[in-house]
Amino acid sequence: MTLLQVMPDNAPEDVLVRTRDETEIAEALRSCAVEFRRWPLHGGIAPGATAEDVLSRYRCEVDQLCADEGLRVVDVARLSPQDGPEWEAQAAKARAAFLDEHRHAEDEVRFFAHGRGCFYLHVHGRVYAVVCEAGDLLSIPAGTRHWFDMGPRPDFCAIRFFKEEDGWVGDFTGDPVAQHFPHLEALLEADL
Repeated sequence: MTLLQVMPDNAPEDVLVRTRDETEIAEALRSCAVEFRRWPLHGGIAPGATAEDVLSRYRCEVDQLCADEGLRVVDVARLSPQDGPEWEAQAAKARAAFLDEHRHAEDEVRFFAHGRGCFYLHVHGRVYAVVCEAGDLLSIPAGTRHWFDMGPRPDFCAIRFFKEEDGWVGDFTGDPVAQHFPHLEALLEADL
């Protein structure tokens, strides 16, 4: 299930909100101008499924979102242990690339078709850690300071939406704030 944990940006040990209630999550994120919603899942994503396979499963939803939001570029980001022997090196490199705070010149829109990942949104003096699961769609407004953690053993498949080809390029802030907050695995361990 999706998880939201909210902490002051200067006190990551102080948990202000922790919820798995989708309505509460959507309301809290709406206060940051972030849209959270769920799409129905259209079956599991099999190992070896191509980007075209994934997109065809969600063609109706993808086309509607693109029409509604003026999004023109759609791709699939995927990492899985089934990707072969080079997966471990790719996973470590990919995780490290997005663990620093950054922002984008356009909205960051992601749908998780499989697995999970955590977006950390640095807004209004707080950090909103949103653990997205399969079925979650998150739309983060352009310019929002954030970082992303795919975990130590990334296993996810996400459809990414952009207006421009370079929409995914991050503008890193240089702020070390992300280094002080719990990683994805620590957020999940708190439930055990």
